[in-house]
Amino acid sequence: MVNTGASFGRRGGPDSGPDDGTGAPPDLRQRIADEARALGFAACGFARASEDRVRAERLEQWLGEGHHGTMAWMETRLDHRRSPEGLWPDARSVIALGMSYAPAHDPLTLAAHGERARISVYAQGRDYHDVVKKRLKALARWLVDDQPGAQVKVFVDTAPVMEKPLSEAAGLGWQGKHTNLVSPDHGSWLFLGAIYTTLDLAPARIHRNQCGSCSACLDACPTDAFPAPYSIDARRCISYLTIEHKGPVAEELRPALGNRIYGCDDCLAVCPWNKFAHSAQAMQAFLPRAELTAPRLDELLTLDDAGFRALFSGSPIKRIGRNRFVRNCLYAAGNSGAPHLHDIVAVLVDDPDPVVADAARWALARFKSAL
Repeated sequence: MVNTGASFGRRGGPDSGPDDGTGAPPDLRQRIADEARALGFAACGFARASEDRVRAERLEQWLGEGHHGTMAWMETRLDHRRSPEGLWPDARSVIALGMSYAPAHDPLTLAAHGERARISVYAQGRDYHDVVKKRLKALARWLVDDQPGAQVKVFVDTAPVMEKPLSEAAGLGWQGKHTNLVSPDHGSWLFLGAIYTTLDLAPARIHRNQCGSCSACLDACPTDAFPAPYSIDARRCISYLTIEHKGPVAEELRPALGNRIYGCDDCLAVCPWNKFAHSAQAMQAFLPRAELTAPRLDELLTLDDAGFRALFSGSPIKRIGRNRFVRNCLYAAGNSGAPHLHDIVAVLVDDPDPVVADAARWALARFKSAL
């Protein structure tokens, strides 16, 4: 049986379902998977483009509970997000793809070094939007050439697409209790993208959820962002707070940020399935830049807008801007217990941005309380 819906690791993934009789060449899915692998994708699978009622209802419930925080765009385009057909009525199938960014080292080891900043593994290399999209487009071009008359659209984290549930439906893995996709071959370290197409491609068999009684990801969360397994409240998630949230972070959450200044890897890094992930499978473009693996807070705190843009050129970090970034660094400084940062922080009390100035005052108060 053709091994579609599979990652390309040792155990592979689930066998595909039976041919759906729609006339697509019987070997097309395998040839798509082979081409995807040649382009650097570690996982490839297939799903229907039609609406999944249970998936759509879960999305509506999550939004209704306000767990999306200030990400209003998730709510305003709900009809498009509910299903691929909702976004593009001509879509018949989804080709879900994953690209590994498995780190070579444990990202949690930097937690004990408060004077150093922690940047999420995914943001230490080149911007994944650019890397993944380029290869999605290459695969889409190959498919159109191979199947004249086929139409395609590519997506990577910039459109109303539910990448994680679709990847689960396409057989790439399952959504774990931390709500992220868990792959049996790549753990939690996959960038996800999708190609919508007018071709009818038989869907993969989905993976059985294999989280079992494990609660490592839930227990690891510093801010208790999981109200229940398989549910996340973005308003308490460090990734949301340091990247998406534009205003001051609630004071009761600031100490839990520790030295994390962009994103958080904790719930991903503790997943036992990561033991099957290998950094050698990661794309070269995602290898960490030396200056971003353990940057010094004293250097980051002095960045002006030009310096920020220069340092993070080609990085996903650039999109949050200097002010939000320095805000995060100030929270980290306040949590560091490093007195040599005091004078640098004091200068930022007069920063023109009120959120930065507020964060500086908070950090100074933390220094004083630690004396």
